[in-house]
Amino acid sequence: MPSLLLSPLLVSLLIGTAGLGTAGLGTAGVGTAGALPARAATAGGGGAAADSAYAAASARVARLYTDAAALTRQYDAGRREAAKQHAIAGRDDQLLTREHGLIAALHQDLDRLARPPYPPDDGLPYTARTLLPVGAEELIASQSTLARVDLGDTDAVIRSRLTEAGLAAERARASARWQALNRRNEQLAAEQRTVQTKLEAARWVLQSQASAAAAAGVCRGAVHLDQPRHGPGRSWITPVETYRLSAGFGSGGSHWSHGHTGQDFAVPIGTPVRAVGAGQVVRVKCGGAFGIEVVIRHPGGYCTQYAHLTAVTVGAGDRVSTGQLIAQSGTTGNSTGPHLHFEVRSTPEWGSGIDPVPWLKAHGVRV
Repeated sequence: MPSLLLSPLLVSLLIGTAGLGTAGLGTAGVGTAGALPARAATAGGGGAAADSAYAAASARVARLYTDAAALTRQYDAGRREAAKQHAIAGRDDQLLTREHGLIAALHQDLDRLARPPYPPDDGLPYTARTLLPVGAEELIASQSTLARVDLGDTDAVIRSRLTEAGLAAERARASARWQALNRRNEQLAAEQRTVQTKLEAARWVLQSQASAAAAAGVCRGAVHLDQPRHGPGRSWITPVETYRLSAGFGSGGSHWSHGHTGQDFAVPIGTPVRAVGAGQVVRVKCGGAFGIEVVIRHPGGYCTQYAHLTAVTVGAGDRVSTGQLIAQSGTTGNSTGPHLHFEVRSTPEWGSGIDPVPWLKAHGVRV
């Protein structure tokens, strides 16, 4: 991996913030300092080569993020199917045990029905005596004995034997499928580990470039992210799909002079960030306490802010739809770990924020 992969400590020294923490979901995000973001950012600084490298880092994270998600879905589906086949094999084992017992009982019944109460003690097997009578008297006796045998019991034995054979074959097939699925899942798990290792490295490459841009107050050009093929089917959604809530609105702490002004969603670096609703981008800014941020104004006047990003896909004036990918999360600005800082404001400016959780709930979104 090239020297662009900086350690979290070195990135922290570059941007003059607290330690960046790790890229895992367990890191608590801290949001913003209680002050307006620093100077306005200038677009396109650093040259075309820097913009190209930045876009490439963003694209690599996005691609690996998608690959990792696809492998996880395949692995989870494989585990469910393996469990299903294992359950089928176990069920067939129980049914086979039952059939074995039934066949044994039927054989006992047949033997009891076919055997006379007082068989002659001449040393001949009773089956041979029944099937090979030597005289008229014995012939009549053998016919009487066979007549006592219930043909239904004989049929039951045949049916049970056929059922036993079918269950044994089904169990063998289920067991073979289970073993094949387990082998495939082992391969998927190995692929997952490889992709996760690459993704972790790519995240910190992107983060190092984003942190340097934020420290310089320079916004790189918009990057490209493949948008979802289908809309969410709702007017309002959460800003990230999978998350853990960390610092909430109004939280106290040394990182905020007037209390925390938003809701933090703990997510790894590079997580796709979505517009919670349709609207128009009114600000894309880099530098200061919020690091890289996007502000969107929605119908009705309320604005939403997305901060501590590593990359953005939109520019000021762009119109966005619900669920459109507008950025990748990160830990730029005044942040102790990877997360998305999300605010709801009555104006585009800092200081007009309200608690995002009740606001989202009022719009039909539970977090």
